[in-house]
Parts: sequence; structure tokens; C-alpha cells
Amino acid sequence: MIERKNYLDKLIRKKENGLVKVITGIRRCGKSYLLFEIYHKYLNSIGVDDKHIIELALDDDINIRYRNPLELGQYIRSMIKDKENMYYIFLDEIQKVAEIKNPYLPDSNEKIGFVDVVLGLMKIPNADIYVTGSNSKMLSSDILTEFRGRGDEIRVNPLSFSEFYEGFGGEKSEAWREYYTYGGMPLVLLQKTHEDKSRYLEDLFNKIYLDDIMNRNNIACEKTVLEDLLNIISSSVGSLTNPLKLSKTFKSIKNISISDDTIAKYLDLFIDAFMVYKAYRYDVKGRKYIGSPLKYYFSDIGLRNARLNFRQQEENHIMENIIYNELLYREYNVDVGVVEYNNKDSEGKSKRTSLEIDFVASKGSEKLYIQSVLTVAEESKRLQEINSLTRVKDSFKKIVVVKDNIIPWYDEKGIYYIGIEEFLLEGDS
Repeated sequence: MIERKNYLDKLIRKKENGLVKVITGIRRCGKSYLLFEIYHKYLNSIGVDDKHIIELALDDDINIRYRNPLELGQYIRSMIKDKENMYYIFLDEIQKVAEIKNPYLPDSNEKIGFVDVVLGLMKIPNADIYVTGSNSKMLSSDILTEFRGRGDEIRVNPLSFSEFYEGFGGEKSEAWREYYTYGGMPLVLLQKTHEDKSRYLEDLFNKIYLDDIMNRNNIACEKTVLEDLLNIISSSVGSLTNPLKLSKTFKSIKNISISDDTIAKYLDLFIDAFMVYKAYRYDVKGRKYIGSPLKYYFSDIGLRNARLNFRQQEENHIMENIIYNELLYREYNVDVGVVEYNNKDSEGKSKRTSLEIDFVASKGSEKLYIQSVLTVAEESKRLQEINSLTRVKDSFKKIVVVKDNIIPWYDEKGIYYIGIEEFLLEGDS
């Protein structure tokens, strides 16, 4: 069992805090296992018996009746037998609960859904509630308003490299090759061959994620467009783009006219399903965000690779995506850094030049500037890669993460160099 200590510790800290714990993340990333196995065993270890842990998987057909919010509320209340001891209520895939018309107000258009059930259960003094969900619509502003500040989100990602390595059981370098090829979806670790792993990841895309998106948003007739869009952003992961540019790509490559507004809507659907994240550009010197273009990264690099049939294995783009996910795992807010400065061209004319820092990662008062590089073995290459970092004059830490297995070191400008494997495995790296 991979302990997933980072998330277990969060659950322990938030235990009985008076809020509903909302556990979100892409389907099959391990939310249910975290709650039903890891956290369940922890509760048992501190003396909570199984009678006081109420679990309901709402995506299981045996529990389909409880997708009716009235049936769900009635069932949970029937399981709470005493008022002295705390009950821990786990509701998995809560978004499966239907929104129905209030049967007690037949002349009204009032609807009842899972929010009403959860708010009602929260009034029970000895109920500590945990729900999981696989799309961010359950955390829309309207729903958060209805929770009235009583929801506490825990975002679960696919396995980080340190978690993957914990369950891999082989050499570190071999684990890294597996990870940057097949990613961190937990069940990938149980697949033995390339064919099994690739089929599993492809099935996740085709039978789980795309079907979910189409069914939830009634766009079944446009599956080909969704697949093409996924292929395009998979090919250009880590590259600057925007809906208008993607619309032009459809026109030039596919000879399909599709508006940038439609592209933006479909990208939001991928983000809503936690398949894809978007990173905005941040002007480091001007201290402001730049609206467009931006970058898209996959929440799991194995899904991205499987989308392309493992054809485009550019390790620099893959490393960049993995570092982005690692920073999210470590709870940083992550942007793409932009550094602008004036210089003179060959004719002596002044011109504005823009350089990129792969990531500006912030957490509270802490800030990191991070560059992802395959190698700095050649001095000219190293100087080129750190050009943007050296133009940032503040005192926050600057890090270059390289593919090579190196002994970490600082250069004369105070920039820290570290190998990718050590960066991912050392929590304070």
C-alpha cells in the first residue's frame, strides 16, 4: 500500500473541524482508496470502530437508489445509532447525486441536490463528513456560496514521483523511466507490460474521461473534435498557446472551422475534469499577469503520452510537465515567469526583449524561480538557460533542475543546480 502521507496528514489535520471535507481530483487517481482504505485504517488505529464509519460509493450500481438526494439523506441518518460517539461519513463521487424537483413543493421550481443533503447532515453534532468528486463543477461559486464557507477542499493528484517510487520497488533510474513514460495513475503500477499499461491509459481516456465529459455536457456528436483538441495540446505541452491559435491550427491542419470561443469552452471541460491544468504568464518585474497566451499541462504525463501513442517522448517537455505537477503537489501556486528588458540590436537601436522562466512558484511569503533543463554540461548552454534567472534581482531562491544525475551545487550567482530525481524525491529540495 502506498501510504500517500501528504494527503493522509491533511485529512488528519482537518478531522472534526466542523467543515465538510471535499476531496477532488481526476477519476482513478486514488481518491476513493485514500478515503476508504488509508484514512479508514487510520481511524481504526485510533480506536474508531467500523460501525462509526459510514461509507457509500455513489458510482456503484448497487447504490444507485442513493443518487436520489432524499433517499441518501434518509439512509445516512438511519445509520447514525447513537449521539455520544462521532460518525465519519464518506460519500464517494458525490456529483452522481441527481438534482430533483422538491416533491413537497409541487408548484415550485425549487430543486434539491447533494448540497442540501450535505448541509442537512452537517447539523448533526456527531457527524464528520467527507465527500469526493471528479469534476470541479461541484466546487462552482454557486455551490461554495451555498456551503457558506463550510467546505474545505483537498485536491488529490495522481502519484507524485516519490509516491510512485515508494510503490515501484526497483532502481531509481528505472523508476524515473517508467514514470516519465507511463505517469502516476496508481493502477499503472499493477500492469506488467507496455501493452497493458498503454491499453489501460487509453481506456481511461476513451471509456472514462471523454465519455464523462460528453455525457455530462451533452456534446456526444463532437467527440472527434474533443479528441483532436486533446491531441493538439498533447503535442504542444509546455508551449505557449491560446484558443485563437488553436482555432487557426484546426483550420490549417484539419480544415475544420471552429471558433475560439468553442475551443475555450472545450478546454474548460478538460480542466473541469482535472485532466488538464492551465498556467498563466506572470511579468516578474512588472508584477502583473499577462492574459494570453498561456500554457497547458496534463495532470498525469502518462495520459498525455498515451494520447500520442508514446510517439512524442521529448524529455524536456515531459520534465517540465512533471515539475509543474510536483509543485502543485507541494501546494505552490505556479505561474510561467516572463522577464522583459531593453537592449540594443546590431544597428544600435533599442528593443524590448522578453525571456521566460519556466515556473514562478509561490506559497505564502516564499517564492521560487525554477528552470527545467536537460543538461548544463556546456558552459554556453548553461549561461543561455540561466539568462532569464540572472535578470531577476530579488533575493528569492533560483533553481535549475537538470535531467543529469548531479551532485547539487550553487554557481557564483547563487543559482542552485539539482538533478530531476533528487528534486522530486527530496521534499525540501
